[in-house]
Amino acid sequence: MSGIIAQNSGRHTGLVKASSAGGVWNLIKTYTASSDSDLSFVDGTDGVDFTAYDEFVFKFINMHPSASGGVRPTFQLSTDGGSNYNTTMTTTSFRALHAENDSSANLVIDAGSDQAEGTAFQMIGTDAGNDNDESCSGTLHLFSPSDTTFVKHFIARSNGMNTGSFSLDTFVAGYANTTSAIDAIQFKFGSGNIDAGQISLYGIS
Repeated sequence: MSGIIAQNSGRHTGLVKASSAGGVWNLIKTYTASSDSDLSFVDGTDGVDFTAYDEFVFKFINMHPSASGGVRPTFQLSTDGGSNYNTTMTTTSFRALHAENDSSANLVIDAGSDQAEGTAFQMIGTDAGNDNDESCSGTLHLFSPSDTTFVKHFIARSNGMNTGSFSLDTFVAGYANTTSAIDAIQFKFGSGNIDAGQISLYGIS
């Protein structure tokens, strides 16, 4: 199907063609937050089928937290239909930052956000503020979640405006160290609710 639709990359609704030689982005489901504690995609509900594709992409757009002081968007995976979100992960992350007033610019390893066989929710963005103009947007790629031979790899990148008026470009990658099929994923902030924003799930064919 690659080649059916052109000039549509970057849109988060409908069927989207990737760059040349890429696959088709098939929109599966979009959730819009309104003071929700979390947003969860569960296999077998709302058209979600984690066996249908080898790559899934989650686009999180203008995620705005309710908590003040800067909180991080996070995610975790489940192997029991969402009863528990505690999959063992090994991850790594770094970030680039630049202040609005040009007072600071840096590229740093974010070792405090890494996990080594941890079961916590994994950070995929940095310190989003809750002022009216502050939010975080980005992409999470999850590969072969239904596979029962290999671990489950993921790559995430996001940009957020934090409470100190910094642009924070965050890179995270890792794997869920399980050969069980992943059948649910949950997104939430480190504290408080998701005051606003949306997450769209695509399957890449």
